[in-house]
Amino acid sequence: MDKINSLRTGRHCVFEMHVHLVFVTKYRGKVFNDAHLTSLETLFNRVCQDFEAELKEFNGETDHVHLLVNFPPKVAVSKLVNSLKGVSSRRMKLLHPELVQPAYMKNALWSPSYFAGSVGGAPLSVVKQYIEQQTRPE
Repeated sequence: MDKINSLRTGRHCVFEMHVHLVFVTKYRGKVFNDAHLTSLETLFNRVCQDFEAELKEFNGETDHVHLLVNFPPKVAVSKLVNSLKGVSSRRMKLLHPELVQPAYMKNALWSPSYFAGSVGGAPLSVVKQYIEQQTRPE
């Protein structure tokens, strides 16, 4: 994809922001199979659309999932994560009743913690060098 075409625009901004998220099941329980991960991907896609974000990549294992989300600057990552985890936890309970016993100890699918890392763009050293080379007015 052409770099220019991957940029998104808002009313007053042009942006390309991605975050890598990792959610772990409560007590690191090994509860997911392929059908569960397929349902989670669908649910995460819907939540992202509500935030005007885009789920670019998704995968997981029996006890955790990885998401790559392209999001607009008006979205706080913490709010997006809260919604992704909350909606998926409630809906998975309804869609997959077999998860209730093994996954919902303390009535929660996910551990309260998560990983969020910014991705994309230039390395920090390049950005730092670019900023240092700006012509500062005297």
